[in-house]
Amino acid sequence: MFISRRAEFSASLICRNPRFSDAENERQYGASANPNGHGHNYLLEVTLDGEPDPVTGMIFDLKELKDIMNREVIDPMDHRHLNFEIPPFHEVVPTTENLAIEIWRRLEPQFQATPARLHAVRLYETDDVFVDYFGK
Repeated sequence: MFISRRAEFSASLICRNPRFSDAENERQYGASANPNGHGHNYLLEVTLDGEPDPVTGMIFDLKELKDIMNREVIDPMDHRHLNFEIPPFHEVVPTTENLAIEIWRRLEPQFQATPARLHAVRLYETDDVFVDYFGK
């Protein structure tokens, strides 16, 4: 069984690979390569996998899930410039794909001592563009 929770955050970023020329960065990332940066209002969905506890009837306490998402992702990333304020994005291009991987990296250890398992991170960059990440 799966249970999911959503949260929103806003962040600015620049998609530029230092190994690429300006022309190659523009070709690869388009307007996202603008050195002045741009921003997104991200929608994050975190999905847990597990069986309902026979006593509580819950896979995981959704209030606790909200607290974990806020502590590990929303509070550190909301209204931040990813390239300059959020490791590893001073070295890693902050594409939505790489951001989803980093969010997984931050969340997955929070469930290791629980019966629930992190199943998926879905990150919407826009209403019609999103990434699903299921770990390795």
